[in-house]
Amino acid sequence: MSQVVAAVEAVFSDVGALAQSVPEYMPRVGQIQMARAVAQTMETGGTLVVEAGTGIGKTYAYLVPSLLSGHKVLISTATKALQDQLFGRDIPAVIAMLKSPARVALLKGRSSYLCLHRLTNARHDGMLQTAAPLRLLGQVEQWAVSTRFGDVAEVPALEESAQVLPLVTSTRENCGASKCPRYTDCFLYKARRDAMNADMVVINHHLFFADANVRESGVAELLPTVNTVVFDEAHQLNDIGVQFLGRQWSTGQALALGRDMVFTGAQCARGLADWPYLVEQMEMAVVALHAVFTEQGGAPQRALWALGVPDGLSPAIWTSRMARFVDTIRTLTMALQGVCDAHPDLRTLFERASALLEQVERALLPVQDGLIRWVESGARLRCVESPMDISEAMQAKVVSGGGVDSLKSWVFTSATLGVGNDLDWFLASSGLQDAACLRIPSPFNYPEQAALYVPKSFALPSSQQHSSAVAALVAQSAQLLGGHTMVLTTTLRAMRHIADSIRKLLPAHLDIRVIVQGEASKRDLLNHFQSKHGSGLILVGSATFWEGVDIAGRALQLLVIDKIPFAPPDDPLLQARCAKVEVEGGSSFNEVQLPMAGIALKQGVGRLIRRESDRGVLVVCDPRLRTMAYGRKLLSALPAMRPLSEEAQYYAALGELTKASTTDWS
Repeated sequence: MSQVVAAVEAVFSDVGALAQSVPEYMPRVGQIQMARAVAQTMETGGTLVVEAGTGIGKTYAYLVPSLLSGHKVLISTATKALQDQLFGRDIPAVIAMLKSPARVALLKGRSSYLCLHRLTNARHDGMLQTAAPLRLLGQVEQWAVSTRFGDVAEVPALEESAQVLPLVTSTRENCGASKCPRYTDCFLYKARRDAMNADMVVINHHLFFADANVRESGVAELLPTVNTVVFDEAHQLNDIGVQFLGRQWSTGQALALGRDMVFTGAQCARGLADWPYLVEQMEMAVVALHAVFTEQGGAPQRALWALGVPDGLSPAIWTSRMARFVDTIRTLTMALQGVCDAHPDLRTLFERASALLEQVERALLPVQDGLIRWVESGARLRCVESPMDISEAMQAKVVSGGGVDSLKSWVFTSATLGVGNDLDWFLASSGLQDAACLRIPSPFNYPEQAALYVPKSFALPSSQQHSSAVAALVAQSAQLLGGHTMVLTTTLRAMRHIADSIRKLLPAHLDIRVIVQGEASKRDLLNHFQSKHGSGLILVGSATFWEGVDIAGRALQLLVIDKIPFAPPDDPLLQARCAKVEVEGGSSFNEVQLPMAGIALKQGVGRLIRRESDRGVLVVCDPRLRTMAYGRKLLSALPAMRPLSEEAQYYAALGELTKASTTDWS
């Protein structure tokens, strides 16, 4: 046994540093098993994939060996929330426990840092006209004087402001870099310098893959100095990676360019071009391009764009309006080219316009082999061209080493990486087929702690009555529990319908409130739910609430999932992956759709039981889990909860929870 492995095992023993620091600590076989495997991988090199069930304590299982190894370690997470938790809570706790001298740095994406130069301009560019955003800008100006890191998460209202945030942060396109007059004070570049000098750096998957493509986030310079990379929440790697490994542009970029042109042109190149007119022409072209999707009945919001025109759109209309849009971008670029030497900000605008023009013109060409292209129509029009998965990119970096000699080991971990008996879906999509794999089940006693109810007589998800039936079940159940309920939906439309229906069904005299995703920030909703211990509250959410939610104790006693979370059939990536499997003679449903749905379902289910003392009931309002063979396969992949086959058993289980509610579970 190596010295590092022995030291790691000692930390997790019943008399080790962890037991001495945490009074309630009890050694967990699975946590020690994972920590040992991570330490061995760091010692010998190679790639390790670990599926660690909820409750294993995987964070400490990779942090302890990382800090004891003496390596420079890069930790990547899926979300900024987990980044902040690692940097602000978990890593300091482990460092204190181990008495480690390690230096730790937090590195986020560009939009997470205040841009001092743009903050100065924001007061004078005239974009903010009403009182509320102007007051927020004043708060930001006061905060800017004292902040150490310039992380916009320090001002929650700013982080959530769609109006002020883009005016006081930079993008790759509008950053002047070393030419900026505030470069020496720049929070972003300070963060990158700190990362280069740290022993442990916490980033996120977005940053990792953005750098793999455009090499501008600072990670490209960091990787050669790192010995070990740990990917937490690795189940999200593929979906995040494909967004950044390809190319994309949006009409939002064009509109932001136009706003900056009007202001900078008036300040630095007044009279050298009719800047308002040029921008107005471009904005009119954007409106016309958007209208293609609304003028044609039944036009898809997301459409594959394999040939000259996105699927489902009129070739003549799309071609003419796209040509008009390209012409306006080209005209703007030419106008900036003539004045770009007059001021650094004009040079930056010219480079932004040139880059956007290149991307837009590229969209007029056939798609390259191995890539797919699609367009999305929402608040903005977005065009994406990407690979179908991250396998080639990860093989280049991990399997082949990517030319980084000092990079010895890679660790990929999550609570949900597979369905059934293998991790094939994750390994294949990530190009990690040769990795060492370890699956560690949750230590929780699910038959004792949780029960599972799939209603027998229930509207099918395809029925118009399905969401109403879900709402009726939730309203009746939550009344028995006095709240303590969370509902997870697969679509925003279902979320809104279910939330509205529950509110109508709840008797007025009951003190039970429905709080819904979008009515406040995710952080505020969860804090409110926790502070009230779930009492009198029903939380209804979609998308982001399926993971990254840790509600322990009696606050959450009932979790209701509306249906199996299959990916939307119009998802271009899903369509392309399915087509590829079918061409190769496989079953796209079994090899693509089912594994993706299974992993998402396991993530949602994982919200219910978070501690050994938690108790709760899970309801999945989808009869297909019982009636279809694939449904039974999905059920078998979930934790072994106590099955409730009859409605009477279900309400009896809720009654048991109310009896136990006087117990302090928190």
